[in-house]
Amino acid sequence: MKRSKALACALLLLTCLVGLPAQAGWPVTVTDAAGRQVTVTHQPRAVLLGAGINLVALALVDPDPVSLLAGWADDTRQYDPGLYAAFLARFPRLAEVPVVGGGTDESFSLEKALTVGADLAIFGAWQAETEQGRLILDRLTAAGVPAVVVDFNHRPLANTASSMRLLGRVLGREDRANAFADFWEARLDRIRRRMAGHPEPGPAVLMHAYPQPDDCCWAFGETGLGELVSLVGGRNIAADRFPDAGGGVLSLEYVIGQDPQVYIATGLPQAEGAPGLVVGPGVPAATARRSLAAVLSAPGLSGLAAAHDGRVHGLWNFFNAVPLNIVAVEAVARWVRPEIFGDLDPGATLAEINSRFSALPFDGALWVSLDPARDGPGPR
Repeated sequence: MKRSKALACALLLLTCLVGLPAQAGWPVTVTDAAGRQVTVTHQPRAVLLGAGINLVALALVDPDPVSLLAGWADDTRQYDPGLYAAFLARFPRLAEVPVVGGGTDESFSLEKALTVGADLAIFGAWQAETEQGRLILDRLTAAGVPAVVVDFNHRPLANTASSMRLLGRVLGREDRANAFADFWEARLDRIRRRMAGHPEPGPAVLMHAYPQPDDCCWAFGETGLGELVSLVGGRNIAADRFPDAGGGVLSLEYVIGQDPQVYIATGLPQAEGAPGLVVGPGVPAATARRSLAAVLSAPGLSGLAAAHDGRVHGLWNFFNAVPLNIVAVEAVARWVRPEIFGDLDPGATLAEINSRFSALPFDGALWVSLDPARDGPGPR
């Protein structure tokens, strides 16, 4: 009888263990986008975002990304109110998440971060490039909070898919993350295969960040969004001068002398009529197009070959920080090499991301052209 009872108890214990959340595979050790080896001992339940914009990446691997947050930087609220409003409408708890900084190393409060009970921290590549950023990562690790670095902005073509797979691994969301990474890579590979048959050089391009009426011209260089231009054989007029992700300032005289055939501005959601390009989540296409026309009216820009030929476009600047960047890749391919990529449909790509992967729809004028026909036929 005692032996039977012992056997029954053992079977009951086994049944209970089978019903528990699987912890197989933990701890995990990964190499992040900064080349750091990081060990995560268990599936995280309380995530700290050193850059709030990385909530977009979480939304592609978890149906309720805000439920994962122990704290975050509020750069999204400050700089992209349209995106913040979309997240807040879908996930009202976001308003209660503790704020630990503003998305920069200087604004990050390590003291506050160590009080929120995080068991994983996620930072952007630009944050790991500074001495202060590396100190923050080291201090969190020493306090028992594993910290990983993802890269959607410095070398986006090389690191976006691997950064998504990294997030899937450390969050225990591998199926969703790998599916998105596969989707992303398939679309990039399609572009690369076509380009293999077109070695001829493309047009000169200016990728103009945050244009202002009296300040010309801050431009993306070789990396960051500048990679999108070189991917399709365009000649980025700032690439040789600025080989880092940030880019730098080109004089108006230099821009006029280069006379780019394609002009691409970047901007963010803001009030209509504000200086610069108004574009991004929640912005109507008509509003974005009017602001793009106003940008082009600045002295010097209106006389460029791009303006004469109608090859004037705008991008949401935070494509430079999120894995939605594949949509920008396709838009830029259409704009720079329409003879090769005129059939690409970035609108359809975004619609598929929204329907298959995202916890909320990303909509609004995320990209825009003075000539709407140049943007592709898909939904906007």
